[in-house]
Amino acid sequence: MKIGVISDTHGVFDKPLMEFLTPCDQIWHAGDFGSVEVADKIAAFKPLKAVYGNIDGGVMRRMFSEFNLFEVDGVKVLMTHIGGYPRHYAPKALQHIHVSQPKIFVAGHSHILKVIYDPVYNLLHINPGAAGNYGIHKVRTAIRFDIEAGEIKNMEIGEWPR
Repeated sequence: MKIGVISDTHGVFDKPLMEFLTPCDQIWHAGDFGSVEVADKIAAFKPLKAVYGNIDGGVMRRMFSEFNLFEVDGVKVLMTHIGGYPRHYAPKALQHIHVSQPKIFVAGHSHILKVIYDPVYNLLHINPGAAGNYGIHKVRTAIRFDIEAGEIKNMEIGEWPR
């Protein structure tokens, strides 16, 4: 299964992003959609697994939760918006990591793309950076990869100017 991971769209889901995500079977969004319309557009494009972000208001918080724990092809995934990264996890995220023991932990918020193996919790931390135009980042980013029989393979990064 091919997975596309995005975050911090801040109201943007445009042609470059759609082209990068076209081969994907699912899209995971780690929060800060920016609007219900963007969430609906992504969900109409591909099956969506998501969490709300700090800028996502009342309706978005009824559509999505703060944490999302799910499994794809034998890989347990934990996703949240403000999660930190290895050795610097947000306290709430760390509690969820301890309990759920995911193989992949996805977080957004920082607008900085990071993929880090965490040997302490035996998980792959993924922050896809920011796919939208608002924020500190200079380049818009997204990630896609394959999950096959419990293995994570063929990771690719998409980059576009703001």
